[in-house]
Amino acid sequence: MSGGLPTWGPPQGRNTNIHPFVSPAKGVKKSEAPHINKDSSPLSVLMLFFTEIFHLLVVQTSVYYQQHLDRQAGPSRQLPDIALPDMMTFIALALRMGHRLKDTLHDYWSRLRQPHNPFYSETMARDRFLHLRFLRFADNSQRPDQGEEYNRLWKLRTVFDKLNEAFAKFYNPSENFAVDEVIVKFKGRFIFRQYIPKKRKHFGTKFYKTWDVTGYTYDMRVYLDRDPPSAMDDMTATYAAVRHLTSRVEGLGHKIFLGNFFSSPRLFLDRCKINSCGTVWPNRRDMPNDFGPEQLKLKRGDESVRTRGGSTALVWKDR
Repeated sequence: MSGGLPTWGPPQGRNTNIHPFVSPAKGVKKSEAPHINKDSSPLSVLMLFFTEIFHLLVVQTSVYYQQHLDRQAGPSRQLPDIALPDMMTFIALALRMGHRLKDTLHDYWSRLRQPHNPFYSETMARDRFLHLRFLRFADNSQRPDQGEEYNRLWKLRTVFDKLNEAFAKFYNPSENFAVDEVIVKFKGRFIFRQYIPKKRKHFGTKFYKTWDVTGYTYDMRVYLDRDPPSAMDDMTATYAAVRHLTSRVEGLGHKIFLGNFFSSPRLFLDRCKINSCGTVWPNRRDMPNDFGPEQLKLKRGDESVRTRGGSTALVWKDR
């Protein structure tokens, strides 16, 4: 026994401890998004997830720019009101600028014959654009203390919370899930940048996320280069990540597939009516003691199976 867990033994018949899938049919939740159908435009789908984030940008950008004006010497000034269309136009222009780089920001509004492009000046005045570039998602005056609960991502925490809420609000996932780590490419400097040589994008921000067979991201969290507060002695960081990522589908009989980075016998034993399957290292804690390469002398095509409660461990040799 290990940590109060039962011991592994030989297989005793077929494992019937499979939780039935009782979640609603996969697809868009018509009750939450009745206007979305197969003919909907990409923009209408995008706004399902980003409308609240645009509103957040409007509020916090106004707060930050007013704080900036208050710090300046001279007569008191006030930022003209920002409306949602203004913020959406600003984001569209910023994305467009990335496709046609110029030497300076002011060159996009230049009236000189060679660099002149009327698209930008006709879409938004230059000074208005410069006002809106004080983008913020959080109030700097509300910065949390750097204690145990301090989060390096606090300025963007609300964005990820709103996205994850929208992922679950508007869509019913399919029965099969995958949990994995992904890299979002970024070569700039920040304290939790990751380097993973086995990934196609070596440098960037690492995410833990879960998605279904359609590729729909259902939940995600940013890895901040330190264990979360819940990663205690009896719960590793990866254990806590999986529990967090699958918390919204507990009790619905989904099937979760994991790689050996996340898999562990203790995690599989503790799933709340979620069927789990994954590869796992033989030396992982609570694995069968006789599953090491020295104990198993398998020939090609051989396999060995151990069971414990509702869990099954299997090793085989294919070549």
